[in-house]
Amino acid sequence: MNNKIIGIGLIMAGVALGIWGYDIYDSASSQITRALSGDTPIEAWGGMIGGAICLFIGIAKVK
Repeated sequence: MNNKIIGIGLIMAGVALGIWGYDIYDSASSQITRALSGDTPIEAWGGMIGGAICLFIGIAKVK
């Protein structure tokens, strides 16, 4: 039972991190930076990758 609660929490955190990372990636300042220098903010990658990791661990714990 505890693993399922932790898993659900990780799934919710993973979705939230993924959305946050995508918001940073799609922001106006990030688009200008990508257009001028080609760099993507590390916060965007951290949010999307961290969210995916939390999501997969959460799904594994719910099973």
